[in-house]
Amino acid sequence: MPERFASGIADNTAKQMVGLLNDNLAPVIDLTLAAKQAHWNIKGPNFIGIHLLLDDVIGRLREISDTIAERAVILGGIPKGTAQTVADDTGLEPYPAEETDINACVRALTDRYKEVAKMLRSAIDKAGEAGDEDTADIFTEASRIVDKDAWFIGANVPAK
Repeated sequence: MPERFASGIADNTAKQMVGLLNDNLAPVIDLTLAAKQAHWNIKGPNFIGIHLLLDDVIGRLREISDTIAERAVILGGIPKGTAQTVADDTGLEPYPAEETDINACVRALTDRYKEVAKMLRSAIDKAGEAGDEDTADIFTEASRIVDKDAWFIGANVPAK
């Protein structure tokens, strides 16, 4: 592993956390790309409101992925965020890229947001159990943001 910048963290813990960070980096990047795909292609009622909302949530996802990647570097690792790595490691169902119906897109995004939130909450527990509260804190903040944005996006789905 390259040089670590975080002091007081055992090498085996740092390696474990780099793996956990990369495990969560891929789905966050995938979700970012899915939201951008929807942003470009949605059509229907309240288009502009959702279009603008997606710009905001995409920005927050990019901040999350940047924070996760930087933590991996701090711990002496290499963040893995290439398109090939993300495609191989995401764990999310593929976003329906051909979908344009605003309600279907919002449902698809909301489902993926909830799945990423679940992954992040699991990572909080794993980082805490490993004794890396700083990494757990990163996942906690990411979870809060993803939960809130899932709510913002999902609030646009008409009741069945």
